[in-house]
Amino acid sequence: DFTNENPLETRNIAFFSTNCVEGTARGIVVYTGDRTVMGRIATLASGLEGGQTPIAAEIEHFIHIITGVAVFLGVSFFILSLILEYTWLEAVIFLIGIIVANVPEGLLATVTVCLTLTAKRMARKNCLVKNLEAVETLGSTSTICSDKTGTLTQNRMTVAHMWFDNQIHEADTTENQSGVSFDKSSATWLALSRIAGLCNRAVFQANQENLPILKLSIHKNPNTSEPRHLLVMKGAPERILDRCSSILLHGKEQPLDEELKDALQNAYLELGGLGERVLGFCHLFLPDEQFPEGFQFDTDDVNFPVENLCFVGFISMIGPPRAAVPDAVGKCRGAGIKVIMVTGDHPITAKAIAKGAGIISEGNETVEDIAARLNIPVSQVNP
Repeated sequence: DFTNENPLETRNIAFFSTNCVEGTARGIVVYTGDRTVMGRIATLASGLEGGQTPIAAEIEHFIHIITGVAVFLGVSFFILSLILEYTWLEAVIFLIGIIVANVPEGLLATVTVCLTLTAKRMARKNCLVKNLEAVETLGSTSTICSDKTGTLTQNRMTVAHMWFDNQIHEADTTENQSGVSFDKSSATWLALSRIAGLCNRAVFQANQENLPILKLSIHKNPNTSEPRHLLVMKGAPERILDRCSSILLHGKEQPLDEELKDALQNAYLELGGLGERVLGFCHLFLPDEQFPEGFQFDTDDVNFPVENLCFVGFISMIGPPRAAVPDAVGKCRGAGIKVIMVTGDHPITAKAIAKGAGIISEGNETVEDIAARLNIPVSQVNP
C-alpha cells in the first residue's frame, strides 16, 4: 500500500540500485526504460539544446554583414560595367571577382589559432579547456558557480574543535599543520584521544609493496591494581549525555550536575552553530570483580553496563577548505567575478565553509542573518 501520493516519497516502491539490507521480497516492475525516474532524467539531460556561444554569434553576424556588402558591391560593379559598355562576360567576371575578394577566407583559421594559443596559455596554469569557443567567454565572466565537496574543500572530514576540561579547543586543520595547537599533556585530552583511537573501525592495510606493515601488539599494563577492561563509546551528543552520570575534568571524575549539563549543552550548540558535526565521547572502567580477565562480552545480549558512564568530551568535525581557495576567491573578486558555492549541505554548514573560503567576507550578512536581524521571514528579504 502506498504511503504517499508522490511515487518518489511512498515506501512501497524501490528504485534501481536500492540496497536491500536483509530478508527477501518479491517485486513487480511497474516502469522500464525511459519511463523510469532515471530514464526521464536521462532524456531531459540528453535533450538539452546547446545555444550559440558569444563568439559564434558575433562571427555569424559579421559573416552576414560581409555577405551583404560583397553582394552589394558585386551587383553595383556589374551594373556599372554594363553601363560603361563592357561585355556580358567581363561584367560577370567583375561580379564574381568582387564577391570572392570580399570573402574572409582566413577568418576561421585566424580565430581557431587565437583560441588555441589562449587555451595553451591556460593549460600552463593547470586550466583545461574542453571547448575552444568557451575561451572567449572568460573575458566577460561575471559569476563562477563552484561545487563545494572536493573543489573548495579537501573532501575529507577533519577535526576542527574539541571540548574538554570545560572549554573549547581549536584543532589544527591546515594542510601543512602550521596552525594553532593546544595543551596535549592534559589527562582529559589523553583520555579523549584514547577513546577516539579505540572507538573506530579502521584497519591497517598494506597498500604499497615496499612499505612495511605496522607491527602491533596487545597492550599489557604492568600495574595490576588498575582495571583490566575499559568501555568506550561515541555517538550523538544527546544520546551520550543521557547515558552519563559523571564527567572527567582535569583528569578527575566528578558528578555531572545541572550546571555542567548546561555548559555541555551550550558548548554543543556553539559547535553546531559553526556548521560542524559534533560527536560525544565517554568511557567506563569496568571493575575486575564483576569482569575478570577472560570475561566473555556479548554485544547482542548486552551483559555489561551501558549506563552511568563518565563523559569525557566533544569532538567536532568539518570539511576544511583547501589552502589555496581563499587566495583564489580573492583574485576572482579583484577581477570583478562573483563566486557562488553550490552545495546540498545544511545552511549552517554551508555558511561556515563559505566564510572559511572567503566567499562570505567578514562583516557581511547572509539572507538568514538579515531575516533574523529584521525579524521577518526569509522569503521577504530583498536579495
